[in-house]
Amino acid sequence: MEQTSTTAPAAASGGMSAKTRRGALLAAIFLMATSAIGPGFITQTATFTTKLGSAFAFAILASILIDFVVQLNIWRIVTLTKMRASDIANAAIPGTGYVLAILVIVGGLFFNIGNIGGAGLGLNALLGLDPKLGGSISALIAIGIFLSHRAGVAIDRLIIVAGLAMIVLTVYVALVSQPPVGDALYQTFLPSTIDFATITTIVGGTVGGYITYSGAHRLLDKGTVGIENLGAVNRAALSGIAVTGVMRYVLFLAILGVVASGVVIDVSGKGANPAAQAFQAAAGDIGLRIFGAVLFFAAITSVIGAAYTSVSFITVFKKDISERARNIATVIFIAVSLFFYVIITTPPAQMLVFVGGLNGLILPIGLTIFIYAAWARSDLMGGYRYPRWLLILGALTCALTWYMGYKSIGPIFALLTAA
Repeated sequence: MEQTSTTAPAAASGGMSAKTRRGALLAAIFLMATSAIGPGFITQTATFTTKLGSAFAFAILASILIDFVVQLNIWRIVTLTKMRASDIANAAIPGTGYVLAILVIVGGLFFNIGNIGGAGLGLNALLGLDPKLGGSISALIAIGIFLSHRAGVAIDRLIIVAGLAMIVLTVYVALVSQPPVGDALYQTFLPSTIDFATITTIVGGTVGGYITYSGAHRLLDKGTVGIENLGAVNRAALSGIAVTGVMRYVLFLAILGVVASGVVIDVSGKGANPAAQAFQAAAGDIGLRIFGAVLFFAAITSVIGAAYTSVSFITVFKKDISERARNIATVIFIAVSLFFYVIITTPPAQMLVFVGGLNGLILPIGLTIFIYAAWARSDLMGGYRYPRWLLILGALTCALTWYMGYKSIGPIFALLTAA
């Protein structure tokens, strides 16, 4: 990925051509979207749809609304301050930037372990490889891609292709599985069950931890910052949320159709691959193979996205870190993720659900710092008058994420020891 050695943007936004700015915004949208609809998101959706049925629709709606508020605030503040998240935190409340960086890096590491596991599940569905072997191969491929001299261009293109392929395939499976759309729409607003651990996990898997900052830091590295780019950044954030929201709901409907038909999906066995089972039940062996390929590519992009964003927080500890040093740190980050994936005995699907929950627990900490910065430190944004409606929504969402985290911390960590 393209990287810079300081907290300043890579290029002055004022000199950007319209084409360059569109490319930067598209890269940010798809980096956020593919991070949010990676293997964790797919596995979580399959697991919770199997558990809750149509009632899971409410969790999806709640997560979309939370994503909307979180991303609009985070992207706006990073764009206006022209600083990375950890530097914003340190400027707003001295010392908190280091805490945030550690939490994001640790959360990103856990998420990357899950991403590698997702890649292993993808190759298992595609080629029948053992998930541990498939995950190891995938991590090595990710390292090779990242070390390429044209990694930034290659990754951006791969992210876009993988995202579009996921959408097309999932729409097809949703049509084939014939879900009970009426019941799903009804329970979107009037659910029979509300599960806070589920909502926290889904939110964490789509906008928690490193994902919160992935698109914003991508914009920063490409120089798409300042008030002159604010309108375009807002539209990009909304587009990213729309893509993930639609994809989330369509995937839910695809799996719901399978569950409602009476097919039993294994979500807790050692070799469980819930989403693959659902896609195979809906579209046969061909659907299983195509799903495996898409999950693999989604996982590869998520591995690199998690490493890229997590390592971008290292600059808070060493301002003058060189681009080469960041490249080496990113490769090491992926290698460490692979090491822990190989030695951890938690089933890959279970790990993918857990890491979403973990990042959901990290989310309110960073969001609290950012809402405070927007409320009390307008000087960091050049005196920009922050919209009060967005501040109020941000504060309410922040309180909600703290409450959800409190209610769900036990069930989330229990996932690591569940049989």
